[in-house]
Amino acid sequence: MEEAEQARAAARDAVRDVEPSDLRRAMDDRLAQCSVVPGALVFLAADATPGRADDGLAERAAGVQLVYEGLVLTRDLVETVPWTSADADADTPADLDVLAADVLVAKGFRLLARTEAADAAVRTVREFGRERTDAQAGRESTTRSLEASVFDLAAVAGASAVGTDVPRGLRQYAVGLADSWGERPLGSPAEVLPERPADVMARVAGPSAPDGDDAVRPSATDH
Repeated sequence: MEEAEQARAAARDAVRDVEPSDLRRAMDDRLAQCSVVPGALVFLAADATPGRADDGLAERAAGVQLVYEGLVLTRDLVETVPWTSADADADTPADLDVLAADVLVAKGFRLLARTEAADAAVRTVREFGRERTDAQAGRESTTRSLEASVFDLAAVAGASAVGTDVPRGLRQYAVGLADSWGERPLGSPAEVLPERPADVMARVAGPSAPDGDDAVRPSATDH
């Protein structure tokens, strides 16, 4: 789908200035193969919201995708602890992965920092931290999954680019998509999203603005 291709291209372009080259290649290889549902959802959420998106939509999609990939990599590293079986004095792929995870999240935050999605990005990382803490302690977590948090972030990043309130129904639908997928890893857009996703999201977005504390309104710092 076109939105997925745009999201992948934007994410890969965002890391082209990373040095050293080994780190850049590791990040680019990951972005070339990963699921780009989060980034694609940014474009779809913007299309589903009445109005015209600003010129920074591709950067928003890249930001969401990079945050997700960085946190997915962090989750993988925490769950597998790959460095415990390697020579501590040697350069290992795990060392590069740790650095890649940090840079991906940092790059994503930078792209979202001056948008209405900045607070949602911070909330996503905080929820991820609480969920990982609960998992390591053997507790059942009350926080959302990483995928649910990131899909919500994608809805906020895309819809707010149009300059309007973010429809509550759109956010709820995005979270529902993540919850309905279930098992990891995240599948491709063709597997996760419904047929004609733009039409479905336009219907759930509805014509009315959201109300309540969860409403996300434009920030003057974005323009």
